[in-house]
Amino acid sequence: MELTPAPRCVLFDCDGTLVDSELPGNVALAQELALAGIAETGESLTERFRGHKLADMLVSLQAGHGVALPPGFEAGYRRRAQALFETGVVAMPGVAAALERLRLPMCIVSNGPIAKIRQSLRVAGLAAHFGDRLFSAYEVGSWKPDPGLFLHAAAAMGVAPADCVVVEDSETGVEAARRAGMRALWFVPHDTPAAVPAHATAFSRMDRLVELIGR
Repeated sequence: MELTPAPRCVLFDCDGTLVDSELPGNVALAQELALAGIAETGESLTERFRGHKLADMLVSLQAGHGVALPPGFEAGYRRRAQALFETGVVAMPGVAAALERLRLPMCIVSNGPIAKIRQSLRVAGLAAHFGDRLFSAYEVGSWKPDPGLFLHAAAAMGVAPADCVVVEDSETGVEAARRAGMRALWFVPHDTPAAVPAHATAFSRMDRLVELIGR
């Protein structure tokens, strides 16, 4: 049996993986959409668009509802989400303890803007674990499932892609890891996916994270 080399770096998604921010963010989006005549709920948006690029979500929602969003919509949504995040974002259960135990270089790779990443980590009490090792699709110009964000982060961390392990909560992120040539740990705290690709391992509890990274 071929052995997998021990990883030298861990790339973490942020929303839904480290911080419980998917639902608050989508509640803010649903509230802003309601002002434009589009009826959605935070729960429905989370279920349909987990890990997706915001621009793609908005294109899909406009097409599906037959409504054009007004100029400045995204800026209004960002302001609303920022206000909700100050009180509505917490670390996922078990994450803080897992990060304390982890003895590898680690960074954030997120489809979200850098300001959102910093706010989420600060409010959830996780910022000290990552410092400035934050990589945003908005700054790199590459959104998951494209592998560009992961490859950029690996290069910045000085590690080969094959020596990285990715921790993600979305199928989109897991696919990006595959395209980048990285092993993935797929965090699925609620529903086990019907199919898990060969390069990924699904898990539902963060107290298993350190064990799985070192496996």
